[in-house]
Amino acid sequence: MKYIYVSFLLLLPCLVLGQGPNLEQDYKAIENKVIEWRRDIHQNPELSNREFKTAEKIAAHLKSLGIEVQTGVAHTGVVGVLKGDADGKVVALRADIDALPVTERNDLPFKSTVKSEFLGEKVGVMHACGHDTHTAILMGVAEVLSKNKDKIKGTVKFIFQPAEEGPPPGEEGGALLMVKEGVLKNPDVDAIFGLHINSQTPVGMIRFKMGGTMAAAQSFTIKVKGKQSHGSQPWSGVDPILISAKIIDGLQTIISRESNLTNEAAVITVGKIKSGVRFNIIPESAEMLGTIRTLDYGMKDHINKRMKEMVSTIARAYGGEATCEILDATDITYNEPDLVKQMLPTLKRVAGDKNVVAQKAITGAEDFSYFQREVPGFFFFLGGMTPGNTTPYPHHTPDFLIDDAGMQLGVKAMTEMTLDYLNK
Repeated sequence: MKYIYVSFLLLLPCLVLGQGPNLEQDYKAIENKVIEWRRDIHQNPELSNREFKTAEKIAAHLKSLGIEVQTGVAHTGVVGVLKGDADGKVVALRADIDALPVTERNDLPFKSTVKSEFLGEKVGVMHACGHDTHTAILMGVAEVLSKNKDKIKGTVKFIFQPAEEGPPPGEEGGALLMVKEGVLKNPDVDAIFGLHINSQTPVGMIRFKMGGTMAAAQSFTIKVKGKQSHGSQPWSGVDPILISAKIIDGLQTIISRESNLTNEAAVITVGKIKSGVRFNIIPESAEMLGTIRTLDYGMKDHINKRMKEMVSTIARAYGGEATCEILDATDITYNEPDLVKQMLPTLKRVAGDKNVVAQKAITGAEDFSYFQREVPGFFFFLGGMTPGNTTPYPHHTPDFLIDDAGMQLGVKAMTEMTLDYLNK
């Protein structure tokens, strides 16, 4: 009896960790494949809604694993469904697959030299945000899990999403279109996990935040109507440029005087203003374009409401008229606190307690938020910077660089989170 008890204690760690005895070998076996996939995808990048070859590569891999595959989702997306040997919940894992109109400046042996057309211009194409690593990581996770179906209690849905960087003008795309087409249904997803590799976080580290993690991004257009007159006689007209300046100044008071910035950050930025044709003519109209970033739904609603009120009121105060149109680009990337608490022990076990670090919110945006708007989700950041690098290049730049060594932790983290979520 004593020996049976000791044997059970030896077996207990594997049961608690949700990790079979051969899983570590599977991770080691897949590492070189993941690196090869990533480098091939990096060398052959495709722009949003044009990820045809990338989708073919993903679909072929999933089919080779015996995973049920659906293609053409939201134009070029690929969805795989893997059913475990026991019934249970459904968890979705997401990777974005599109590249950016950026000409690569690195001197890598797998450097992208691809050219394409973007907004009518010939441009270089580069995976300048790490989506190539996300795709390769999820392909690796799919292979590991497909070999361990006996450890899966439930179903895993692999979502390879196009157009995270935004569809071309006049087209739909990205996570919003995937949701619209029912990607979270049949089977219905209970929770979704996603990651983003980061060039400024050391390899081996994971960063996260509960609640609002990345900002809702909205665009706005303000149109100001004045009255044209000679520049030497401003009293005979209504100056839309002056009104625009007052509006810009007024908008910032919504942030500095009305927004509780101890709660979450918020930003209103006017990025473009257009008015006038000549130095000595007060024009008839002006137009401003800009962005709003918020991390809290209450703050978002308040800022939107006050912008519309303030724009029209300021214009009237100076004798003009103005309208403000606000459009959503992405929602708040909101990490469900209970889900984060549930999965943190898994991340700490996989990466090490000291390597899983809480961070502040980011005012950048992610359309993973549209999945989280439908089901609880957890989106975290994975280290991709070579340890000791003091000058890492930021995302969306020609010199952006990721260390291949960072992807192994991504495979482990997503696999273990999946198993732990389903089996517990």
